[in-house]
Amino acid sequence: SRNGFLETLEETLGFTPKVDFNAGVVAAGEAQIESTVTGNSSSLITSEKETALRDQSQIYLPINNALTRVGHVHGFLEEIGQGVQHVASRVDDIVSFVQQANDRRKIFGEGFTFLNIPRSYYGVLTKDLIVKGIHHDKESSGKDLVSSECASAIFDVLASEGVLQDDYSLDLNVPKDHIKSMLDSKLPSSCREEYDKNQGSILKAIMRSRYVNLYSLLRDHLSEKTYVAIVSNQILVDVQGEDLLFQIFTSGIVKRKSSDESPFLEFIQRVCSECIGADGCPKGIKSGCGGFGVRNFLTLFLSIEVTKAMTEVSSAKERGDKVRYDFSQRRVELFTDQLNESNPILTEISDAMTREGIAKENIVVLQLEGKEEEAESWKLVMDQEGQAKAVANEKLMKCNMKYQRLMKGIRESQE
Repeated sequence: SRNGFLETLEETLGFTPKVDFNAGVVAAGEAQIESTVTGNSSSLITSEKETALRDQSQIYLPINNALTRVGHVHGFLEEIGQGVQHVASRVDDIVSFVQQANDRRKIFGEGFTFLNIPRSYYGVLTKDLIVKGIHHDKESSGKDLVSSECASAIFDVLASEGVLQDDYSLDLNVPKDHIKSMLDSKLPSSCREEYDKNQGSILKAIMRSRYVNLYSLLRDHLSEKTYVAIVSNQILVDVQGEDLLFQIFTSGIVKRKSSDESPFLEFIQRVCSECIGADGCPKGIKSGCGGFGVRNFLTLFLSIEVTKAMTEVSSAKERGDKVRYDFSQRRVELFTDQLNESNPILTEISDAMTREGIAKENIVVLQLEGKEEEAESWKLVMDQEGQAKAVANEKLMKCNMKYQRLMKGIRESQE
């Protein structure tokens, strides 16, 4: 059993649970799993970033178990049996690594393919974003940039000119000057005055829509070029405190048919923060900075199911099977909607876990220093964040149950 294996890992290797994803928390449509991330506790703390990044003393091991008879975890256990589903390898520059892999595949027709991540994970254009612009934009002074009517007109021009996709994501390759030229010539005269007044901020909002969700996490720590490369190559991003974790997952490897379950590979890049402590000295950097990707755990699970459903869409289209095509397309839409609705909740959970972890670390340090009063105040913080995490978990479970019902409904309609 999963619990028995966790006990064996603790008894033999000293691994202890780091995070538990209980029943109902990790789900994609009708597929549900339970998972515990276990691992050791590395004692390494260094001021040298390169040392922390090269160190291999911290191990994270997710132990998954299927709770339903659908989904890739159940399929893997049925077809292959218990075993290692995927292995993570660290790279120095994930954007360059993935770009090279994608370029090689296009040139030679062979190599890794990666999971399909819906553009909504990174950001899409909304009329509200056009109205309000980018938060903290000095040019807009916190006021609306344009009226809702003008935002609708801008939206319609972009859609009619083909630079806005069906999912409302902006074409990654369209330059800002082209957008400007398009709006200058196509916008109705009734919208011109308010558009001209805040043209710079409006164009900035439109261009940033390509990665607006990531920007809300990372702000100006990355360049526009890097943001666009992350979106183009479908790289996942997680934040833990002030550390970053970039992740990407291949589609299944070493399989005979596209419908088979199989192992896959993960590639990660860790970016350790360079923080200064209260004493003016650099804070110690831990091995495994950036964690293991809490915010992306459900994203991965959903993306695997999205990729499988998209494969089914292509297969049904080739066969001319309209019924199966419509069914599979609806599954893609539901999985994507679930991902969109889950993302802000996952951020809540990740943020609460980060603050809870910081509180735990401070408690240990303060108790060792004999500062019990200060430690007690951090215990209150730890309890508050634990409660916030529990509330967010409940929200996520309700969201998952909603999509479980919807997915069951479309499945039963085909039977």
